[in-house]
Amino acid sequence: MAHWLYKSEPSAFSWEQLKAAGKEGTEWTGVRNYLARNNMRAMQIGDKGFFYHSNDGLEIVGIVEVCALSHPDSTAKEDLRWDCVDIRAVRDMPKPVSLKDVKASEKLAKMSLVTSMRLSVQPVTDDEWLEVCRMGGLDNPPR
Repeated sequence: MAHWLYKSEPSAFSWEQLKAAGKEGTEWTGVRNYLARNNMRAMQIGDKGFFYHSNDGLEIVGIVEVCALSHPDSTAKEDLRWDCVDIRAVRDMPKPVSLKDVKASEKLAKMSLVTSMRLSVQPVTDDEWLEVCRMGGLDNPPR
């Protein structure tokens, strides 16, 4: 299983909105960056990821799971270049992990959240996954 990070401005789509979508989850639409799109094309059912509130909050607030493979983004109209996956909320982070704390951790110095700030869908290594989960108070993180 791979791990990912999904960024969203809470005023546009929040963690609470994703939780409200329930087990069916929702499409992760609106991504218009080729690298982020390619990341979604690489995802598998069951891959876990972090849900990150960007701009307002600047913190990892929850864990998500891919529940539908890459498919055409319904918001892209007839532009077939853009795909999305469906994700659903798995659980809250017991303690949100701030960008400040991520940047302060030597173990996370190479994390895409630090090095590729603008990328909206990012890969997370297994070691980064475990470290962020530890920082967020998850002793037994979902895998």
